[in-house]
Formats: sequence, C-alpha cells, structure tokens
Amino acid sequence: MSTEVHDNRDRQRYEIREDGELAGFVQYNMRGGRLILVHTEIDDAHEGHGLASILVRGALDDIRIRGLHIVPICPYVERFIQKHPDYDDLVDHEMFDALNAEKK
Repeated sequence: MSTEVHDNRDRQRYEIREDGELAGFVQYNMRGGRLILVHTEIDDAHEGHGLASILVRGALDDIRIRGLHIVPICPYVERFIQKHPDYDDLVDHEMFDALNAEKK
C-alpha cells in the first residue's frame, strides 16, 4: 500500500491518502504565525495501519521544512511529540501554555 501526506491549505489540514483514497487528516488553524494542530482523525476503514503516526510525522516534517512552529492542542499530536522528543523544538511552548490556561 502506498501512503502520501500533503498539506491541503484550502481546508487547513494535512491529509493522508492510502492508495489514492483519503484516509485521514490533521486539522489546523493559523494563529499568530503558528499552526495550531487541533484534531487528528483516521477513517474507520483505514484504522489499524499506523496511519495516524505516519500522518503526524509527515505533517511535522513538512512544518519543520517550512520553518514554522506549532501548538499541539490535539491530544494525539501532543502524545506523539512526548514519545518523539526530537519534534519538541517545533512547539511554541509559550503559546501552548497560554492556550491551555484559556481552557481552564
């Protein structure tokens, strides 16, 4: 099976396709020049193939290449970065803490 991750800027999300079929996405919003990663979703028909991990890694690699930073509001993305601390440098911790304080 082939997988492809790309940024669909019109829909503000990174999408993953498996054999050409949309299998999932990471939704984001731009705020203060940062990508706020808010939700990760994999279609039920594509679960169990490790696509969420491939999707998030592909999105973070693209974000790094583009020289951008993120705020991982999505619990899946936050856990992914905790497990892969080599991506922690992408996190705007100040904005992350501020947004988390707003939630309380």
